[in-house]
Amino acid sequence: MSVLDTVKQTVKKQLINQSSQRKDEANGTELSFLDSAKEIAMKLQKTIVLPESYDMRTLQAADQILKEGFAKLILIGNPEKIKSDAADLDLSKATIIDPNNFEQMDEYVIALYELRKSKGLTLEKARELLTTNELFLGVMLVKKGLADGMVAGAANSTANVLRPSLQILKTAPGTKIVSAFFLMIVPNCEYGDNGVFVFGDCGLNQSPSAEELAAIAKSSAESFRHLTHHEPKVAMLSHSTMGSAAHADVDKMVQATKLAKELCPDLLISGELQLDSAIVPEICTAKAPNCELKGRANVLIFPNLDAGNIGYKLVQRLAKAEAYGPLTQGIAKPVNDLSRGCSAEDIVYVVAITALQCEGE
Repeated sequence: MSVLDTVKQTVKKQLINQSSQRKDEANGTELSFLDSAKEIAMKLQKTIVLPESYDMRTLQAADQILKEGFAKLILIGNPEKIKSDAADLDLSKATIIDPNNFEQMDEYVIALYELRKSKGLTLEKARELLTTNELFLGVMLVKKGLADGMVAGAANSTANVLRPSLQILKTAPGTKIVSAFFLMIVPNCEYGDNGVFVFGDCGLNQSPSAEELAAIAKSSAESFRHLTHHEPKVAMLSHSTMGSAAHADVDKMVQATKLAKELCPDLLISGELQLDSAIVPEICTAKAPNCELKGRANVLIFPNLDAGNIGYKLVQRLAKAEAYGPLTQGIAKPVNDLSRGCSAEDIVYVVAITALQCEGE
């Protein structure tokens, strides 16, 4: 048995129990899902690169992560400026890479050039990207194995974060589309996996086709299983339940469900379903008595970005849920995009989740 398998067996039950929280016997306090995620990350000790060292929230998050010790960190930037900006913080355990004084830069420039020369990239442009664009250097650190994953987006758009990721890391084997999901944790909730859900795609693909929705369903189910160690139960959402309405949008979700089942024959997937039919057993029994999900979905696939974005924000605000994302799936190595309105604490938790996504890398 490998060390990783031992770690998995030791901490698997700590991630989520039947109430999504458990009592810590030592002090009687509740240990949340994300605190449990930190425990697993502590044992994995993955290295995450934070390229936005010029953003104070990133530095504050780095300070907390290093104090808690659940991940190793690489910061990109001028060491003197970082130390000056973080004068009241302790970043002594972080590795700081200065793009203008990086011993391996020539090697990285050549590697980037080889990856992108067919697209017209020159050696000069490769050097310019790696010395002036922290996101490109951060992704190359992941590509070359110096880091296991990257978290950025506090000061950059999603497009800027994902562009180098897709150009350098590309999509994971067997993945047709890169998508985004939110990990939703709803307090005092009997639905889903005791209040834990994956919502997809709520952050990236505007109007996915039936084929793309099937691929998003597959990736979202894998993300749910990987993060929770529980079995995903996938609902393909619509304004219709099993033919209760007729429209091209309904037809798309019917086709997406069919394709998702073909793509993942061993996965529990049902659709098309209205939200209440997907998560409330009594309503599912009344509206769709033959539905295999039986109203117990924990992975919700939205028909388009409008529905997904509105849906996660409604749950976040009205149900006071914790919403973590958009987390990316389908990239060959873990790269996660932050909201530009994120807090330092949000960065801390996304780093913990990213470390879990690195599991087995």
